[in-house]
Amino acid sequence: MPFITAGDPDLDFTADVLKQLDACGCPLCELGIPYSDPIADGPVIQASYTRALERKTHLADIFEMTRRIAPTLAMPIVSMVSYAIVFRRGIASFVAEARAAGIAGAIVPDLPVEEAGPMAQICKQEDFGLIQLVAPTTPRERAIRIARSSTGFLYYVSVAGITGERTRLPADLAENVAWLRSRTSLPICIGFGISQPEHVRQLAPVADGLIVGSAIVRRIARADQEPRDRVLADVTDYVRGLLDALKS
Repeated sequence: MPFITAGDPDLDFTADVLKQLDACGCPLCELGIPYSDPIADGPVIQASYTRALERKTHLADIFEMTRRIAPTLAMPIVSMVSYAIVFRRGIASFVAEARAAGIAGAIVPDLPVEEAGPMAQICKQEDFGLIQLVAPTTPRERAIRIARSSTGFLYYVSVAGITGERTRLPADLAENVAWLRSRTSLPICIGFGISQPEHVRQLAPVADGLIVGSAIVRRIARADQEPRDRVLADVTDYVRGLLDALKS
């Protein structure tokens, strides 16, 4: 599952990337909604949010873009969004607007499970996924509670820390995911640090999905300095390499 940032470098290019990722056969795409305060984001994604905000990218503009592009895609789109944005819009209003714009769910990393009840209820009523995060440091009792209030899939954070490309993943990652799988029927997607075909081959047997963000966002960022066709081709080749590793 690729992660890209809305509005970096601009929404027209974002739409082109979405179409290309869909053509590659990606099963789902995570679309980051720019926010001024990083939430577990590493420097690559932080910088992409800053660029998008400097371009005055607004939520309404993002929804307009997804409303236009989503019906042409086979893959669903889910948003990565701060709860501050959801709260300011109003939970019901945000969910209704997002659904109307063709978005299938939301990952809300700064919404603790203890406060997720109202949004979880509205999302279930509206058939809108509320994807919540489980980290290696999450106590197991709390992880079960998070799974019970989530819909769509669970986002398992592979490492304690921030997003970003890594050469090695924790040795106990597969074991931790296997335990979580025994406690929920939700699909489990693993993110943070995944950037290489070898990571894909290592985790494919235990994961329902793998989330790749910084490595893609870093390539997209070059569209400000390089021909966009070349950048799009580079992103496409990289993602196809990961998908080939998944198939193998």
